[in-house]
Amino acid sequence: MSGRLVLAGTPIGDVGDASARLGRVLAEADVVAAEDTRRLKRLTSELGIQVAGRVLSYFEGNERERTPELLAALQQGQTVVVVTDAGMPSVSDPGYRLVAAAIEADLEVTAVPGPSAVLTALALSGLPVDRFTFEGFLPRKPGERGRRLGELKDEPRTMVFFEAPHRLKQSLEAMAEAFGGDRRTAVCRELTKTYEEVKRGPLDDLVTWSKDGVRGEITVVVAGADPHRTMTPAQLAEEVAKDEEAGTPRKQAIGDVAKRFNVPKRTVYDAVLAARDPGK
Repeated sequence: MSGRLVLAGTPIGDVGDASARLGRVLAEADVVAAEDTRRLKRLTSELGIQVAGRVLSYFEGNERERTPELLAALQQGQTVVVVTDAGMPSVSDPGYRLVAAAIEADLEVTAVPGPSAVLTALALSGLPVDRFTFEGFLPRKPGERGRRLGELKDEPRTMVFFEAPHRLKQSLEAMAEAFGGDRRTAVCRELTKTYEEVKRGPLDDLVTWSKDGVRGEITVVVAGADPHRTMTPAQLAEEVAKDEEAGTPRKQAIGDVAKRFNVPKRTVYDAVLAARDPGK
């Protein structure tokens, strides 16, 4: 006999967004693994339900150690429900390890869909939503953050990031440096909560707006790169130089830049030559 693992999406703000199915699943679970047991208690109180099963903490700090215990409960035929502070488990939150272990053990894994900060921010951003990429949280260290954004500067899809309020200004500044200050962006704050706010505009404007500090849960949506933008010879040469500085041989860098900006290799090669000897 095998149990069932349920990933349960919880409200990202307004508790009224909780589904009736979420309340039923929590009430009937044998085990509820919660990122924050205090938040779970607050949620169930607001929903007017009681959890009859065991409640265990399951957060980043103990996820690795607690996963075998939860897997054992599943193998004993119990229903294990995983909830995080907000949104869907395993999306920038605990849950992935247990899902992978349950699948490896050929156990049933299902989900109770719920509100999503990613999709809500996308819908409210006013930016293209037909194709997008979720990038989660950026690295905290400036160097690593800059390198990550450098890898994304030519990404054509709309990009979604999570960010802590005290790091928002620094991240927006790094984005402006990597993507250009005119890149369209939306900063979504406190989604579905009382003080919900969506600030839209070019990155330079949002950097200025964020200087006085921003509070609350933050989701940042950034427009993708324009695949049809025209690069000047100087800009092409600069891109090759950046790749070379990162350790890429010149010949390969020229080919990579040509592919990246959809221009002939000869055009990039000529641009590099012109940059080396402007007089010719």
